[in-house]
Amino acid sequence: MKINKKLSAAILAATAAVSLSFNAQAEYVAGKDVTVLQGFKPGGGSDVLAQLVQPYVSKTLGINMVNEYIPGATGAIAWTRLAKQSKKDGTVISITNTPMLMTNYIMNDAITYNIKELTPIANVVTDPGIAVVAKDSPINSLEDLIAAAKEKPGRITVGNSGMGGDDYFTTLMVEKATGLSFKKVPFQGDGPSATAAMGNKIDVSFNNVGTVYSQVKSGNLKALAVFSEERIEDMPDVPTLKEKGIDVVAGSSRGYSAPAGIPDEARDQLIAAFEALRNDEAFLADAKKRALNIDIVTGDEYGAMFERMEKEFQGIWQDVADKQ
Repeated sequence: MKINKKLSAAILAATAAVSLSFNAQAEYVAGKDVTVLQGFKPGGGSDVLAQLVQPYVSKTLGINMVNEYIPGATGAIAWTRLAKQSKKDGTVISITNTPMLMTNYIMNDAITYNIKELTPIANVVTDPGIAVVAKDSPINSLEDLIAAAKEKPGRITVGNSGMGGDDYFTTLMVEKATGLSFKKVPFQGDGPSATAAMGNKIDVSFNNVGTVYSQVKSGNLKALAVFSEERIEDMPDVPTLKEKGIDVVAGSSRGYSAPAGIPDEARDQLIAAFEALRNDEAFLADAKKRALNIDIVTGDEYGAMFERMEKEFQGIWQDVADKQ
């Protein structure tokens, strides 16, 4: 009996889809316990990602994902451990934040890991930047911030998630675009920077939407501007920098990576579990509640994203390094 070629192709495609689904649901080859390194304190953007994502991935793979917080050096301590000191069997992975994953070693020769020592698994979120101030701050708009910076050059304090982080580089980009000068104040993550802004310990925090969204909605922080191409759907009254004539678009992408050299089967299972999030309605609904912009990029494509960012931020740093 002859089988129609189109029907045969459809059967093969369906079989492949079932196989992928089965592999994603199969028992994880590396075992039940997976340590997730976080290079920042609890409460920041990485932690927001972990609390959203890991219950779903854990269920898919039948594993326990245990977060280990290792703050310091803008994530470099955790990523050095991941690249150089962790088991290469799939039992240790880390949240990888870009661009700071690569800006760490672009800026600091003492940091010796690099992206070639990692196995990129999946980007999950691309989180636009945002400028926020305390609810009772005298700064009520981006125009107020610019006016204050002109009046007090180099004295308006801008918090960031650490030297080399996306918020730090956003400050450099805004300074370059406007000719202004700020006093940059590093913290061990987005969470502490936002907390400092709420307490009027700094004038403004350059942060990420996903980290501060709930505090803006509750009225504890005021949003001055977002650093995205267009306004954020859940914050329609907050203008973009570009609207105000500042040609800067910036933010942080967050995903997961393993050390280089983990078994292919473990890599493939992890990638399949993250890819399954694309069509998980419960997961997508949870992400929307937190105003997180889901941007799933997996495997080799995530690796290519690393390489593009490395090249881009090498160029940015070359332009400003002699002024720091």
